[in-house]
Amino acid sequence: MLAVDTAGERCTLALAHLGRIVARSGLPGQTHLEHVLPMIETLLRDAGLQPCDCAAFAFGSGPGSFTGLRVACTLVQGLALGAGRPVVAVGHLEALPHAAYAAGAADGTRVLALLDARMDEAYWAVYESVGGAWTPLAAPVVGGRGALREAIDQWQPQSCVGNLDWIRGYIGDGAPAPRGATVDAEGIVRLAGQRLAQGGGVAAARALPLYVRDRVAQTVAQRRATRAGAPD
Repeated sequence: MLAVDTAGERCTLALAHLGRIVARSGLPGQTHLEHVLPMIETLLRDAGLQPCDCAAFAFGSGPGSFTGLRVACTLVQGLALGAGRPVVAVGHLEALPHAAYAAGAADGTRVLALLDARMDEAYWAVYESVGGAWTPLAAPVVGGRGALREAIDQWQPQSCVGNLDWIRGYIGDGAPAPRGATVDAEGIVRLAGQRLAQGGGVAAARALPLYVRDRVAQTVAQRRATRAGAPD
């Protein structure tokens, strides 16, 4: 299985092959659309494989950068269509608890998964460990600090998982036990393999990114207010 993630600053790839995972990462600031396809070609060639040798293709489906999510989705759709293989979409928020608790978590462990949504907002979702799997309790949404604090009060998570520095800076002292975690193609391919074994793949045409935000930029007035420290 080949996984592609272009939602972050770095493009990452991972190939699960012969019982091991080979990962590759682009350089920060590289334009994903220009560099990811040559990276895929090199990764497959080094493994002696063609796209049709893959049992499935996976991608990080978001939430995240609108353009980045479209790049990964479109590339994986094209590869899957050409090879006649299914696609597995793995959400970035759902991958965070798996990364934060790689050794597993006790049943009942509840976490708030967080990502920087820019524009002084956060993406978040709530998950709970049940029978060795992370069950979603609250679907991914986007909002500001006030709404996030309300979610913490409502769901009472034991920990927040995501980028530690960003969580501490964004929530401050109100963050429940921050736990560092990042998502890349290696984590995505692991989850996608589990999901595929459970029949979780879909036809390439049905693979879609996860969007939870309708607007992708602030107005001029909103940017000025943010710089001035004014409330939303």
